[in-house]
Amino acid sequence: FPPMITLHPQSPLPVLEGSPASFSVMATGMGLTYQWQVDTQSGFQNLPGETNATLSIPAASMGMNNNKYRVVVSGMGGQPVTSNEAVLTVLPIIPTFPPAITVQPQNVPPVSEGAPAVFAVAATGTGLTYQWQEDSGMGFQDMPGETNAILSIPAVSLGMNDYKYRVVVSGTGGQPVTSHEVILTVIPTFRAPVIKEQPAGKAVAEGGMFKLSVEASGLSLTYQWQVDTGSGFVGIPHETNRSLSVPSVTKAMNGFKYRVVIANPGNQPVTSEEALLTVYTVPSAPVNVSAAAGNGQAVVSFTAPVSDGGSVITGYEVTASPGDKVVSGTASPITVTGLANGTAYTFTVKALNEAGGSAASAPSNSVTPYAPSSGGGGGGGGSTESSTPTPTTPPVTEVPAGDGADILVNGKTERAGTLKSSEVNGQSVLTIIVDPKKLDDKLASEGQHAVVTIPLAKDKKADVLIGELTGQMVKAMEQKQAVVKISAGDIIYTIPAEQINVSVLSGQLGNPASLDAIKVRIEVAAPSKETLKIVENSASTGNFTLVAPAVNFAVTGTYGGATVEVSRFNAYVERMIAIPDGVDPGKITTGVVVEADGTVRHVPTRIVNVDGHYFAKINSLTNSTYSVVWHPVEFKDVAGHWAQNAVNDMGSRMVVSGVDTGTFNPDTAITRAEFAAIMVRALGLKQEKASAPFSDVKAADWYSAAVQTAYAHNLIVGFEDGTFRPSDKITREQAMVIMAKAMKTTGLRDKLPSKEAAESLAPYADAAATAEWAKSGVADCLQGAIFAGRTATELAPKASITRAEVAAIVQRLLQKSELI
Repeated sequence: FPPMITLHPQSPLPVLEGSPASFSVMATGMGLTYQWQVDTQSGFQNLPGETNATLSIPAASMGMNNNKYRVVVSGMGGQPVTSNEAVLTVLPIIPTFPPAITVQPQNVPPVSEGAPAVFAVAATGTGLTYQWQEDSGMGFQDMPGETNAILSIPAVSLGMNDYKYRVVVSGTGGQPVTSHEVILTVIPTFRAPVIKEQPAGKAVAEGGMFKLSVEASGLSLTYQWQVDTGSGFVGIPHETNRSLSVPSVTKAMNGFKYRVVIANPGNQPVTSEEALLTVYTVPSAPVNVSAAAGNGQAVVSFTAPVSDGGSVITGYEVTASPGDKVVSGTASPITVTGLANGTAYTFTVKALNEAGGSAASAPSNSVTPYAPSSGGGGGGGGSTESSTPTPTTPPVTEVPAGDGADILVNGKTERAGTLKSSEVNGQSVLTIIVDPKKLDDKLASEGQHAVVTIPLAKDKKADVLIGELTGQMVKAMEQKQAVVKISAGDIIYTIPAEQINVSVLSGQLGNPASLDAIKVRIEVAAPSKETLKIVENSASTGNFTLVAPAVNFAVTGTYGGATVEVSRFNAYVERMIAIPDGVDPGKITTGVVVEADGTVRHVPTRIVNVDGHYFAKINSLTNSTYSVVWHPVEFKDVAGHWAQNAVNDMGSRMVVSGVDTGTFNPDTAITRAEFAAIMVRALGLKQEKASAPFSDVKAADWYSAAVQTAYAHNLIVGFEDGTFRPSDKITREQAMVIMAKAMKTTGLRDKLPSKEAAESLAPYADAAATAEWAKSGVADCLQGAIFAGRTATELAPKASITRAEVAAIVQRLLQKSELI
C-alpha cells in the first residue's frame, strides 16, 4: 500500500521558553519511514536524526518561535507524502520585578471648593496594586476603594484644606513602596469669570438668522442670555449656552439688544456688552412714477421710496406692461428701449437693497411709443429738437432666446433657466442662465438653507457646463444661507453662496452700481488639450495612476468686460467626481489638484456610494483642475510598527514622505518645519510663494513656501523675537496648538461641546507644565480625541513628537473631520 497520512501534525499550545514540545504524525502503508523538516524563515530543511513518527524538542528556545515543522512519510508502495505544516509558538519567561515608583504624586494648584482634585502615581513592577491613604490630621489611614493609580476626589470641601495624601504600591516581586506625600489646598471660591470675546451686534436681513457668541474663562460657568425689546433686559428661556441663535428675525425685532450674564459659584456674575440687532427689510415701493414715450422707448421717472428698509438702495427695476420687459438702473429716470411703436404701455418700479426687491409701485400713466415724423413741415426749414429726455442709464442687453432649463430648489423642479449653447476654443459649452425673479420667488417660499441645483439634462452633452447667476442673486442666496450645486451627472460641484463672497467680488470689479450688473459663472469643464497634457505628464512624473477623468472647476465674476476669478474660499467646498465603471473603488488613493505649472498636491478625499454609484468626494479651499489617482505607498521600516497603517495611508495620500525611497524613520522626532509642511499638505492648501515674516526662514529654504502657507492660513505665529526656529524639534504642546487651529479650518472645532480647558487637562498629573498660551489648543485636541496623553496620567507637553505620531494624528484629524 502507498503511504497515507491519517493524522497530520498539530500546532501545539504556546510553550514557555525552556519547556519541551513535540509533534506527531500517524500514517498507513508498508515499510514506512519518516523525515522531519523545519522552516526557520528560509525554507524547509531536513532535521538530522529526526526519523520517527514523533518529533520531540527537549527545550524550546525563543529563537524557535514561529518555526514551522512538517514530516515526509515514505513507504514501499508509492510516492512519499508530506504532512501539513505545524507552527511552534514560544513564550518568554517573564521575570518578576519589585515595585518601583517612577513618577511621584504631584501637588496640584489650589482647588476651588466643590471642584474635583486628581492625584496620580506611575510605577513599574510585577503584579502591581495600589492603596491610597489620607491624613486628615490624625495620621494616614487607608481610603476604602481607592486602589487605582489615579485618585480622583469628585468635589473637595473647605474642611479638606491641607489634607495629605500618599499611595502604597505593592507587587508580587518585592516589598511595598510608599510614595511621597502631597498636600491638597482648597480655596473657598472659583475665580470670577472673565469675558475674553464680547458678543458683537449685527445687521441681518428679515427672515435671516441672527447668531451671537461669547468667550469667557473660568470654571463651572453658566450662561443666561437676555434681551431688551424696549422695556429693559429680561432672561430668554432655555438660552443657557455660550452661543445664541435666533433662526428667523422679523422686522419687529429691529433695535433689540442682547447680552449674556455669566456666573460661577462664589463670585458675582459678569455681564457682557450689549449687542444690537439691526433688521433690514426690502424698501418701500417707489412713488410718483411717470412715463414719457419716444421712438421705440419710454423714459420712466419716479421718486425714491420713503423707506430704504434699513439698508442702502442698490438699484431699481422697471417692468413694462404688456410684455413684462425688465430694465435695471441705479436712479431716476430709467430708459426702457425695445418697445413696440403704437402699443400702449404702463410701467411699475421696484427698489432693491440687500434684502431683496420692494413691492411694485403703482403703475405709471399709459404712454404709446411712436416713430418720428419724416415730413418737412412749414416755417423756417430748421430741424425740430426731440422733447424726449436723453437716457441716463445704458440699455440692458437682451439674452438671446434659447431652450428652457429646469432648476431644482430643495429638489423641487422649476422651469427657471434658459439654456444657451456655444463653442469656445474647440469645446462645446452649455450655459444655463437662471431667471432672477423666478429664483427669488422660489427662495422666498423655501426659506433659509435652500439648495439650488443647476443640472445638465440627461439628453444634453457638453465639454463645459456653466451655471450663470447675477451678483444680486448670489447676494440674496448668501443672506438666506443657500447652497448652489452644478450637477453634470458624473460631476457635482457644491458651493455655499457665502463662499463666493459677492461683496468682495464687486469691489474687485470696481463696485458696479448694481449687483445685477455682475454675472457670476460657476463652471465645471473637461480640461483643454493643453491642460490634459500637463495632467498626464504630472501623473508620469509623480508615479501615480489617473483613475478618473480630470475636471476643471471655476467661479468667475464678470462686469464691463472685466473678469475676476474666485480662486480661494474661506471654508472647504465640496466636489464629487464619479468613479468610472470597471474601476475598483478599493484602488483609489486620493484626489489631487494639478496646477498650471504641473505641481500636484493632495486634497482631502473620501470614496462614497450614492445610489449604487461610487464617487470621490473631494473637499478643497481652492479652484483648479482636479483628478482622482491610485498612488499606493508602503515604507519597509514601518512593517509591524504600531503606526504602519497611518504612515502608509498618509504616504499614499502624498501627505507624508520618506527620508529616502521606502524608508520613513517612524520613531525619529520631527522638526517644526517638517510639521508645518505636513499640515499644509494634509489640509490640501495651495502653497504661497511670498516670503514668510520670520527672520530665520529664507526664500531659498525647502520649507519656505510651506511655512508661508501655514502662516497665511493662521496655523502658525512664530516666536516673540520674530523667528520660527524651523530646525527645532516641535513639542507636543506646540503641535497641539497648530492642530487645534487646523480643527477650526476643517470645521471639527465647531462640533465640540463647550468645555473648560482645565476639565480636559485634569486627569494629567503634569498638566501644570502646559504653557498658558497652549492650554486652550491642547484641551481642544484632547477633547476631539486627536491627541491623547503618553499615559493615562502623563500629558508630556514639552516632549518631542515622532514622525509616526504625526502621521497618526493627521490621519485622525482628517477622519474625524469626515474629510477622508
